[in-house]
Amino acid sequence: MNRMTIIPAILATASILGACSNDIEMRRPPKYELPELPVITDIHCFKAPLYWSVYEYCYEQEQQGVSNSDMDITPEEWDKIIDWVATDLKPYGYDMVCTDGFIPMLANDASGYMTHYGSMPLKDLVAKCKAKGLKVGVYDNPLWIHGPSETKVAGTDYTFGQLCYQNDMDIMNPSAENMWFNWAVAENPGTREYIDGFFKHYADLGIDYIRMDFLSWYEDGKDRNIGVVGHGYGRASYGRALSYIAESAKKYGIFTSLVMPHLYNDAEVEARYGNMVRIVADTAGGGWWHCSAQDRGKSYANWPNCMNMFDGFVYWSHISGRDRVILDGDFIRLNKFDTDAERETVVSLQLMAGGPVTVADQYHTIGANTRFYTNTELLELNADRFVGKPVTDQLGNADNQIWYGQMSNGDYVIGLFNRDDNSRAFSVNLASLGIEGEWKVRDLWKHADEGTATAISATIPPHGCKIVRLSK
Repeated sequence: MNRMTIIPAILATASILGACSNDIEMRRPPKYELPELPVITDIHCFKAPLYWSVYEYCYEQEQQGVSNSDMDITPEEWDKIIDWVATDLKPYGYDMVCTDGFIPMLANDASGYMTHYGSMPLKDLVAKCKAKGLKVGVYDNPLWIHGPSETKVAGTDYTFGQLCYQNDMDIMNPSAENMWFNWAVAENPGTREYIDGFFKHYADLGIDYIRMDFLSWYEDGKDRNIGVVGHGYGRASYGRALSYIAESAKKYGIFTSLVMPHLYNDAEVEARYGNMVRIVADTAGGGWWHCSAQDRGKSYANWPNCMNMFDGFVYWSHISGRDRVILDGDFIRLNKFDTDAERETVVSLQLMAGGPVTVADQYHTIGANTRFYTNTELLELNADRFVGKPVTDQLGNADNQIWYGQMSNGDYVIGLFNRDDNSRAFSVNLASLGIEGEWKVRDLWKHADEGTATAISATIPPHGCKIVRLSK
């Protein structure tokens, strides 16, 4: 939630190779030294989630001038949302409803951890969803302190207030005040226990997905869009905090989604300790602008490294894979796209990259677009934990519009994406991708077999795609 909103190029194509613009800005995050940190094993065992988020509901309320303190969702509205998700999306694997920011996150019991999302008790939301066969994910951060400063950390004599910044601490921005958040600092005694209590609290509620935001603000207290936003506790503190988070998340079986990280050192810490990591700026108004157009071909040295989904998936493709960290392209708002070709592209991109498909459309804004989320042939990629790669992770090279990967049964999936405003002709020799011989070809959007082939050729409409599965 935003309040302001490698592999070699070995492909032979007709009309695509060699398209590299001289004005492309490509920057990798800088390197920073880290202390030795613990190894947390076997955390990359999840598939990417399929779920619905309140994001669009809240974002549109904010755009209409509703203050965050006044924003809420009534029990009756929750019932409509849950019924719709359970009826129209759950049969296709979308098995979770998730909160986001915007609406007040309240700690209304002695634990000091979040108990209410606005007026809705989380335990009641879990019960409503469980009755419909759905899970609940929560937007919260194990380093945020919600309760009173005198609250005791369970099992210790430390208080919440003692977890926060102390005047003798070595911080990156000594003259800065923290914006919005009270942070628990990893080095303070009691913080490790506080984080463990956070995950136990949510596990006891029946929550098994946590979306944790504004991580860059903890690490160095800086935001590329705003400037200095807080103390900045440093690289070592950030690494230690994420190791505590990974340790407790694994202990309680909770999936962690890391949001707004700088991803320094080639995402060294995040890829080690998170199950999923955001690799693109916030969805905001959504549409093709967020999917492909915004600052196309540019990357930056800190958060957000890329401004559109496609660039984010390309730029960070080398860190993902089966049994590795999952890349998150943020929420999808299909009702904000102009064409069906664009809608096919945005859903296909997430699934080709092994990312989540996070529905932010609402039951009254989705219109006739549900069918793009419920393509069962494409969703088989998610069930298989498939992760494809672009031919190159260079943002200025048009070969990054060609993706491929192999499923666990040996089938291959190839995605041809046209990010341009005009039709493009593609011709892909399978052998150039290391796929030898002749293969049966099936188009996953047309749901049609296309015979056998040793090459894939197609003319793709503007902003469109072609996704094929190859089998023997």
